[in-house]
Formats: sequence, C-alpha cells, structure tokens
Amino acid sequence: MRKSNGSQSSRPDKNNMILKYPASWWKGMWREALPSGNGILGASVRGGIHQEVILLQHGELWHWGRKDELPDVSQTLQETRRLMDAGEYSEASWHLTRAVQAEGYASKLSSRFPLAELSLTMKGDYAFHHYRRGLDMETGEIHVSWEEGERKISRSLFVSRADDCVVFRINAEVQSTSDSPQLLETGSTPMISGSVGLQFPPGDRERGDEEFKELIMSVTVKTDEDEQYVFYGGRNDDGQDYGAVMRLICVGDDPGAGVIPSRRALHFPGKGVAIPDKDQRDDSEKQAVHAELPFETSGDVLVLVKMFVTGKREEEWARLKQELAGLEPDYYSILSRHTELHQPLFQSAELDLEDTVDDGRSNEELLLDAYEGEAPLGLIRKMWAYGRYLFISGTSEEGNIPFGLYGLWGGDYRLIWGHHMANENVQMMYWHSAVGGLSCMNLSLFRYYNGLMDVFKENARKLYGCRGIYIPAGTTPGIGIPNQIVPVIMNWTGAAGWLARHYYEYFWYTGDMQFLREQALPFMREALQFYEDFLVLDDEGLYMIYPSVSPENTPQNFMPQDGKQLAHPMPTAINATMDVAIIRELLTHTIQASRIIRANSSKIPEWEAMLTRLPSYMLNEEGAVKEWLHPAFEDRQDHRHLSHLYPVFPGQEVSLEEDPLLFEAFEKAVHQRKLEAQSGWSLAHMSSIYARLGDGERALDSLDHLARSCVLSNGFTLHNDWRNMGICLTLDAAPVQLDANMGWVNAVQEMLLQVSPQRIKLLPALPDRMLRGELQNWRIPGGALSLAWDRKSGAFQAELAATRRISSKLQLPGWVDISLCKQYGDKKFKSISMENGAFLLHLEEGERWSVKLNTV
Repeated sequence: MRKSNGSQSSRPDKNNMILKYPASWWKGMWREALPSGNGILGASVRGGIHQEVILLQHGELWHWGRKDELPDVSQTLQETRRLMDAGEYSEASWHLTRAVQAEGYASKLSSRFPLAELSLTMKGDYAFHHYRRGLDMETGEIHVSWEEGERKISRSLFVSRADDCVVFRINAEVQSTSDSPQLLETGSTPMISGSVGLQFPPGDRERGDEEFKELIMSVTVKTDEDEQYVFYGGRNDDGQDYGAVMRLICVGDDPGAGVIPSRRALHFPGKGVAIPDKDQRDDSEKQAVHAELPFETSGDVLVLVKMFVTGKREEEWARLKQELAGLEPDYYSILSRHTELHQPLFQSAELDLEDTVDDGRSNEELLLDAYEGEAPLGLIRKMWAYGRYLFISGTSEEGNIPFGLYGLWGGDYRLIWGHHMANENVQMMYWHSAVGGLSCMNLSLFRYYNGLMDVFKENARKLYGCRGIYIPAGTTPGIGIPNQIVPVIMNWTGAAGWLARHYYEYFWYTGDMQFLREQALPFMREALQFYEDFLVLDDEGLYMIYPSVSPENTPQNFMPQDGKQLAHPMPTAINATMDVAIIRELLTHTIQASRIIRANSSKIPEWEAMLTRLPSYMLNEEGAVKEWLHPAFEDRQDHRHLSHLYPVFPGQEVSLEEDPLLFEAFEKAVHQRKLEAQSGWSLAHMSSIYARLGDGERALDSLDHLARSCVLSNGFTLHNDWRNMGICLTLDAAPVQLDANMGWVNAVQEMLLQVSPQRIKLLPALPDRMLRGELQNWRIPGGALSLAWDRKSGAFQAELAATRRISSKLQLPGWVDISLCKQYGDKKFKSISMENGAFLLHLEEGERWSVKLNTV
C-alpha cells in the first residue's frame, strides 16, 4: 500500500523515545530507567553521567516462595452453599478460606528479584550540557549522551537475542563547542577513563530480615588475574547459585589502552546494604558485594555480560567466561545479529498517525502536554509502539514464563503485585498480540499454565471436590496452588475459563490445527469439566453459580456502613455476570473446536443443553446490565474492575448488530463507573471497552486520563496516580504495573480494527483527532490487513491478503460512501443490501482484495 500524504514512516524518530532528564524517582530510580531485554535477560539504564547504574535481571530468577501441601477441604462447598441459601453471605464468604487456614496452610507466592547491577563511574573536567537519554525501539538500544567541553560522550546498551548477553559501549569524540564553533578535529582521539564492575543491588530500602541477610551473605564478587573479567555470584533460597560474568574490552588503536591493574578494586557492604551481626568483622573478612575494573583508553570501551540462575558458580563462571571470550569485540557485529531477530517481531505490525508537531519532542514534553489535558497523537502512537517493544523484550516465544507485571525490570526483592495475576492482568497483557502479529509470543503463556496442569487438577479436587482444573488468580513459576488465602481469591473460579479464551483465539488467528487438537481443546475441556461438576440447578431449571465472585468487587449493600476501609469486605455472591459470560463463551468455543476436529460428538448435545440453562443478563433500575444476576446483590460503581462488561469486551458475545438493546445496556453499565475509583490498568481496559462500543471519543479520553495520571517519564505505567490528583484511587504506594502499557496497545488497535466471528470492522471507533493515518500488516483470522485514511480529503483504502480461507462480513467506516468505492484484486464482492457499508467476503488462500474510495 502506498503511504498516505501524512505518513510518519520516513521520520527517523517515530520509534525513538527521547528524554532530557535522568531517572529521578527517589530511592527507586529503576522505575524511571530505560528498559532493554531479549525475553529472558533484562537490563534497565538509569542514565546518570558521573555514575551509571544498570539493573540486570533474569526472567527465571525468583525467590522466597513457599509451597505447602494443600489440604482436602472439599467438604466445605456444601456448607458454604447452605449458608448462602440461608442468606448468611458474610459467613459463607469466609468458610472455605477459614477451613484452609485451620489446617495451617500458609503457601506464599515467590517474587522476581534483581540479579546484579552493572555499575559505571566516570569523571569529567567540565559541566555537562545537551544531556539526552533515549531508546531506539527498532533495535532495542538504549543511548545516553552529553557534551562536556569539546567532547561528546555516548553510551549505548542492548540485550542480544542472538548471543544472550548484555552489550554496553562507551565512546567519545571531539566536536566544536558553542563558544568557539569549529569543525570536528580530524583524527582526534579523546581519552575516556573510569571504572566498571558488578555489584549487589540494594533494592528500595535497607533491610534486616533473615531472608535478605542470608541472600547478601551468599554473594561473592571478584576479578580475574588478567583483569578483564568480573565474576559475580549469589545463592538463591533453592540452594542453586546465580550470578553473572562481565568482560571489559578496550577497543582502539592505542596500544596503551586498557585496564589499569594497580586500580582494581573490591568493595564490601556499607551504607544502604544492612547486614546485622556481620558488620563488626574486619573488611578483610567480609565478602565483597562490588568489584570493578578501571579503564583508560583513547578508543571505545566495550562491556559484555552474561548471566546464569542455576548450577555452581565456579562452574558457571568458567562456562560464561569461555562464551564471552568467543564473542568478537565489535559492538555493531553483535548488534547486527540481534536486530535480525528483534526487528521482525517489532515490525510485525505498523501504525502511523499524523501529528507533525511531535517531531523530535522528548517524553517529558509530550507528557506535559498530556498533563494539560490531551495526549498528543505522537504520544498515543509512541505508547502503542512502546507497549509492543516491552512485550517482545520482556518475554520470549521460546520460554516458559509469560510477560510479568514488571517485565524484566523490577528493582526490589519483594515486588508489590509482582506475580502472575489471572483475574485481569495476565489477560490484558496478551489482548493485543493476535491483531499485532505477535501470536507466537503467546506460546510461553501456554507453556507456563500447561506446566502446572497437575497442580490445577489437584486444586479442583481438594478445594471443591470437582474434576477438571481450578487455577488460582495468582501464581508464580512452580507454584500453582492457592497462595492468596482470602475469599476474593479463593472463591473465584473464573481464571481457567478466561485463560481458555486465549488458547482458542491463538488457534482462530493462526489456524494451527495441531495446537487446537493437542493444547487448546484439552485445556478447554479441563476448564469445562470443572463447571460440569460445580454448577447446580435452581428451582427454575437454571444454573446457579455459587460461590461466585466479580473480581474484586463487593456488592454495595455489603459494604461497611461505618465507612471502615477494607480491601474486599464481602466479595462472595451468586451468579456474577462475568462468571456467566465466561462459562457461555467456554461452552461455545469447546463446541466449535470439537466440531472442527470432529471430536467429542457424544458430549456436544450435553454442552448445548448447558448453554440453555445459563441465566440471562439482568438490568438495574437505570437500565444497565447488573454485575450480579441475583436480587440479593446491589451494583457498586465505585470500583476499578469492569468484569461485568465481559460479554462486550474482551468477549464477543454481545454486539450492536446482533442485539442492539442489550448492547445499549452494557454501554450504560460502563458509563456508571466512577472515575476516581479507577487505576492505570482499568483506564486502559475502559478504553478498549469504549472502542468496542464504537465510542472513539471516550476511548481516547480514557487514554488521555491514563497519560495524565499513571505514566512515568520512561513510559512505564503505574497502578495508580502517585500524585493523588483524583483521577485514580488513592494508595500509599504507586507500583509499576506494565499491564496498562499492554492495555494501551490493545485500546488503540480496538479503535482502528475489530474482529469477531461475525465481521471485520475497519476504523470502528476512530476519534476525531485521528484525522489521518495508516496501518500495515495487522492480522485478521486467515490473513493480514493494511489500510490508510484521510478524513480531511475523504481518502480511504484497505487491502486484505489471505493466508487461508476467509469468509466474513467486512464493515467499512460509516463516513465511507460504499457507492463511490472501487474494488481491486482477485475477486469482486457485492455490498450487503441491508447493511450499509458492508461486503460479504470469500477469499481463498493466496488471494488478495482491496477497496478504495474514489474521491474524484
């Protein structure tokens, strides 16, 4: 497709993030660092001139979890239901939880933690000016540069997907000064000097707990005899060593360039790293927590780091030293191999939005405009690209760990909400992947949950006496048993059904029959088998789902009357709307999948009968869909979760075309939610809901609110507004939570393209501010789509390429006059007479079709 007149595709900065300030969040600057990663190794750069600190993390490094034997308390289900039948809901809410607690069960979720820090110290003779730090999303490189005197100093870092290492380069060049303009000095070779090493990350605060003391006392750091390597190692609570090896290379023509042996240094615990009972020893008896190598060269400095998370440190050090020694000391050669793998993922889908004002503007400037009221389109588009960048950098298509709420860039030892949470957050982080051409990245999500299936089956049997699987909302690697022992988690059964949607969607977009047969359908059957045992019929022959939780809300009539603040006062109810929607969707997809592969023929009639027994959606007094389909529970709008909107989004059960009255009732439901109760991720969720409703203005408003309240200078999203400005709920802390970054990606995609089993909608919720734009290679089930639009001139063009058979309705935007459109390609289709602006498409594999609005 040809570029539209307003395309940004030739602009070199459209995938660059530029910042003018270093990270400055007090006592936790990792929150504002710039991230790089290869899906398993992460590095984040804070950007200080005198002292650079680069946080290193490995995706498989977790600690401080606890796995107890889950007691069999399945007998409690009948008593819980008896109490609910008697109207004793508060007592029923705690019944299962108290039974588990009475058995002494106290499992605990593990947490990611930082592996080490790469530290750099450099001194300058002049004050800096023209400081910049930035991220090139096309390559995954982080750049820091500044000028001092006649020198320009630059640092660059990326994490290689090809060589599985962190690559860090420092160089300097002489240039003209503002006081005495002159040409660059030919052949000049400015000296750069400093020291670089590995050190123990102190985290956000001083700690004196035994777990932390044990961890830090296990750390050893040393240099080798040739003073080219630094070796770092610690011991995890599973008895395995972890650590890193750093190689320092001075690259240049100066034969004297290199490290300075007499200045090699080891450092021991001091201020900021508390080790009670050990600090009284002499320094000679302490274990080093920081070792560094000095350098002085007229060439470049190249630093390479590899990491490990299991084994014995001496053996792993030797192995990684050998691997590092085998890498050529050429930054650009290593970068080239990396970009061959990184760029196809990042460029799997493209988007341009015209906003010429934003050329070259820094994040700080863009965010300041957003803070004033409206996020510039340059920021809207850049955050779309940034979310995708974080996603491909923070998880691997070949790994077993899904994308986490901190990605690979968390800097503390017990991260707030750092686990995998499947009552909203995990799902949100994967909503965008199919349309964005990143379905391959979902495989790590499936491997993670598939690897815990035996545990999930045991959960279902011991907690509820059911077959199938029960997935607790919160899990961490190797820990699939319940860990958050509270009613709002223990009584919620919807995680498996909600995750099943992602399995089926992967098949729907990829057409991978082997995946459907061997992974998707088996997972869906296990999730459905739980409900076959769990559901009971009421007096009218309809299913009662109880206990039932609408994450993480409490009905209004069960909120404390004295105003006492409780996190989840009484969340356990009957027939939460989300539960009904998840079960209906799960049944529908399981039936469809079974028919596709000609399996489960005897079960299909049973499942179809189950569909007829699910309760219908109910409306409240204002005509909005109720959150609980039972008269005992009143809607509470002062809440961040939007669970009862599931049938519209992320589900696709209710649409304007098929059920306009019910669709309107769902629209009223989202309007009733209160703004001050929202969070960063819920604003992203709300944006996708409004887009699905066709309301592009409110969808974009939600992103405006998010940018104004919960986005840091580096683009990281927060759970809530740390400034307490009234848009979001108020908390003492504002944790980094990257689910809103992924939710932003999906929201933008929902405004421009919506795909359901019934139809493909082009620009279904286009906001007025998005006058011109272009998207390329976005995915639809069975093919790819590109389109360009210009509302000022009335231009519109769309192209479809089929990779397998496509049979669907295609809906053009309402402002496109179908009678003025001309078709091109292998086939031509008639418009649907009763549906203005729609075609009925039938494309075979390899066929192409396009439509263009003739504005002449």
